[in-house]
Amino acid sequence: MQKLDEFKLPKGFRGRSGFFVQIWWFTQATLFRFSPQFMYGWRRFLLRLFGAKIGKNAIIRPTVKITYPWKVKIGNYSWIGDDVNLYSLGEIDVGNNVVISQKSYLCTGSHDYSKNNFPIYAKKITIEDECWIATDVYIAPGIHIGKGAIIGARSSVFKNLERGKIYIGSPATFVKNREVG
Repeated sequence: MQKLDEFKLPKGFRGRSGFFVQIWWFTQATLFRFSPQFMYGWRRFLLRLFGAKIGKNAIIRPTVKITYPWKVKIGNYSWIGDDVNLYSLGEIDVGNNVVISQKSYLCTGSHDYSKNNFPIYAKKITIEDECWIATDVYIAPGIHIGKGAIIGARSSVFKNLERGKIYIGSPATFVKNREVG
């Protein structure tokens, strides 16, 4: 069983000092969150200021929550919807022309329950170009989603998904190939 008094955050795990993290969290809770809906350029600016790599004309809604923006890359023309949580303990790499719909949760970190000190770890999530992550989708640490894949609403992704396919459910399972007209 876990003994949380033995837990230690690995050195450098956050990627920035605790002070810098607090400045980001304050900025996110105020200047980012309360910015008017149409101020996409302002939010891109703030994220870049804190080390995120944000592509051309990416649309990021003001209710998006990003733990550590310096670990996030979002490609050109991608959309990040309302109440999306990018739990970026590890890297998150979102390609070009990707839609991540409202309330989705990309989780790059967890704990190793098999060890008494309950160590934390992070694994990169990669979403290739032209994917659509529908509303309220959970994506687990270390997942790679292939180009053009679609994940249906309220699905949970615990294994890598192939390009050009449609998945639904919890766990997400293959439904059919994506056809583009």
